[in-house]
Amino acid sequence: MKQIWHDLLFAHWPVLASVMRPLVPAQLTLDTFDGQCWVGVVPFRMSGIRARGLPPISGLSSFPELNVRTYVTYGGKPGVYFFSLDAANLPAVWAARKFYHLPYFHAAMTVEARGDSIRYSSHRYNSQAKFRGDYSPAREVRLAAKGSIDHWLTERYCLYTIHDKKVFRGEIHHRSWSLQNADAQLETNTVAAALAISLPPIPPLLHFARKQEVLIWPLRHAEEAQRRV
Repeated sequence: MKQIWHDLLFAHWPVLASVMRPLVPAQLTLDTFDGQCWVGVVPFRMSGIRARGLPPISGLSSFPELNVRTYVTYGGKPGVYFFSLDAANLPAVWAARKFYHLPYFHAAMTVEARGDSIRYSSHRYNSQAKFRGDYSPAREVRLAAKGSIDHWLTERYCLYTIHDKKVFRGEIHHRSWSLQNADAQLETNTVAAALAISLPPIPPLLHFARKQEVLIWPLRHAEEAQRRV
């Protein structure tokens, strides 16, 4: 599958491993930076969504998405574990749940560009999970240095999910992130709290990315994929 991601905000908070361990499936190893887990809240919008070799499907190829995530490893391979993913497209929510076994939810969402600034709003249906705020890039575009917290948080090339008590991996291919520091005013942010994740009352670490073209491969049973490697 091909996708293009636009106007991403990476908002990250450090969380103790002892707090995160009960929230992440036991099959996955918590990944830490300097002994600390991190939880990310990531709003953006997608376009050009299509199966590889096919044209985009009208009405299904462009919509906002907002995810809550942390970082794990399995078999020594680092990746992303999603607690929730809100999307404004109900057929896409159904398809992602069925074929990728990911915790997608339908939400009312709006994204408005105001110059360099992005006004983003999301309210999950039948839930108190809400996000509303403004964010914008700051400083120049750069590539994250290897070994830095910026690189560790963003340069992740697979996702993990659990289905029938088995670990599945989805490979994600893209160029290195062109990051900028970011400014953000978050008026409402209850998407983590709706999952019983308590974010610390400190300013988040913020990054912005204008655009990323992505290839996403079908899920594979992680143990079988590991054996083939």
